Amino acid sequence: MNKAKEILFSLSSLSIFRGILNRSVPKAYYKLLNSMDKKPEEFLNAYGEFFSLISERGCSNRLAYAFTEAALFDENCFTRAAAAGKYNTLPDNLLKAVKRDCQAILNAASLTSQELIQCYCASNDLATVADMGYVAEHLPKWECGECAESFKMFDGSLEKVAKYYKENGCGIFARYKAFIWRDGDIQPVLHPDKIDMDSFTGYERQRDIVVGNTKSFIEGKACNNCLLYGDMGTGKSSTVKAIANEFRKDGLRIVEIPKERLIDFPILVDKIATLPMKFIIFIDDLSFQKQDQSYTTLKAVLEGGIAARPDNALIYATSNRRHLVKESFADRTDDDINTRDNMQETLSLSDRFGLSVCYSAPSKKEFLDIVFALAKENGVNLTEEELEAGAERFALSRGGRSPRCAKHYIESLFAK
Repeated sequence: MNKAKEILFSLSSLSIFRGILNRSVPKAYYKLLNSMDKKPEEFLNAYGEFFSLISERGCSNRLAYAFTEAALFDENCFTRAAAAGKYNTLPDNLLKAVKRDCQAILNAASLTSQELIQCYCASNDLATVADMGYVAEHLPKWECGECAESFKMFDGSLEKVAKYYKENGCGIFARYKAFIWRDGDIQPVLHPDKIDMDSFTGYERQRDIVVGNTKSFIEGKACNNCLLYGDMGTGKSSTVKAIANEFRKDGLRIVEIPKERLIDFPILVDKIATLPMKFIIFIDDLSFQKQDQSYTTLKAVLEGGIAARPDNALIYATSNRRHLVKESFADRTDDDINTRDNMQETLSLSDRFGLSVCYSAPSKKEFLDIVFALAKENGVNLTEEELEAGAERFALSRGGRSPRCAKHYIESLFAK
């Protein structure tokens, strides 16, 4: 039996990692192998389709990476258990099947185009490639290159492979780190904000509180849902995104749910409840004009509802309003007989966040410290006196001081 046929049979009998045959590159590769017994024009057609695909994917010079990457991000019973650090609890026969699948995938990823063509000729009693004509003789050739990370570690043992999944998660949550709730499902964010903890100046006390809470969450200790509230442009949302980036190597993922889709919250938590990763469910710019259905849904999830927040998720919300609901004097003087009960209902949502962190507008000194730090970081060649005068004028035109205002001021200097 030639090498290509052996690989075909191995892939046909994949079990635990069988899902990779639904991915584009392995699927086209499998179709190509299945054309080994077909007429030359069918084989060449499958070859051309496959080479076109890997060229479009930018992997004509690293086929091994494209093939093993599909397995790297496959979600199955082994990768889920490994991501949870429990792969050793799986039955021995299942672990043997995983080892067999890994070896089959590595063998497939190492097959060169020259070997494949030679195997086709041998299977069809062709002495040379030239017997298929000039076109076949000058077929484009791919390069195998190196495998993807975890499969590069595979040496017959599953320990290194399992360690990779434990550190990086599995399935779509290994490939991507940030997600958004859209169209009734969790969708990856292809180009997430790369902000990190070193990007900030000021508000260290506030960030330390949120970081400490997040560390406790990751370590399985007592932690709280968190409300970051205060003046606009003070870095509330940036803090949450930077924390998600900081702890993604510890298995933390972030899923943003738009406030207008809070009614879907129970569906979202059901989808992540059984996953081995930890999640921050992020609600940005949270506020309500009235106590509508989404208000009631979120309140129930935070505390008191049957479909409560799972243990592997925390809710981090940002708002410019401390109490989340827009209040007016009419709310205090309406004709409700139990006015106090009405006010208690209005305040009850924000009260259900176990941790509330205030981001207030910076003082003049704090604002200028941020400006000076950003100017130094970006190589702005102005004196502190010039920066102070320009920053104050800029803040006055923008209606107030804030870290966002300081950032925009520095950017305006480059624009000029």
